[in-house]
Amino acid sequence: MELQGKKVVIPVESLFNTFEFWYPYYRLKEAGAQVVVVGSGSAETYTGKPGTEVKVDASIDQVTSADFDAIVIPGGYAPDIMRRYPQMVQLVRDLFTSGKVVAAICHAGWMLASAKILAGKTVTSFFAIKDDLVHAGAEWVDQEVVVDGNLITSRTPDDLPAFMRAVIGAIQKEG
Repeated sequence: MELQGKKVVIPVESLFNTFEFWYPYYRLKEAGAQVVVVGSGSAETYTGKPGTEVKVDASIDQVTSADFDAIVIPGGYAPDIMRRYPQMVQLVRDLFTSGKVVAAICHAGWMLASAKILAGKTVTSFFAIKDDLVHAGAEWVDQEVVVDGNLITSRTPDDLPAFMRAVIGAIQKEG
């Protein structure tokens, strides 16, 4: 199991994209990682679209970046809600600045913009938030997955296989 001993956080909020949460969740577990679901603290259970629920393991005030080897942020409209919680944004920034893998798919780029980690980075996302990422200082490209240092981004659920191959490969390289 290629990620044995690794610990990955997946943050959630209401209206997360069901595919972009569950596919990484189970793929990371399959690879041997310990996956911790962290919510903002506004609820113990969050509902994704279209109605799938997930119960969190911890709230944001119970974790720090030192607890994890990587973060995988699902899209949907949840990232717009997550970024309203400064501790959620700080977790992303701290993981990024410590050189750990930060992965975001679809609308999750909103969290990267709010964390102020996009200046000079090449990224992708769902096309509708391209302007937000460019205004945050990123170079946006239309590719299924983009790896720029410890930052991994992807566009849509169709890109999940390539996205997760890149994420797992990057976490493995961390040592």
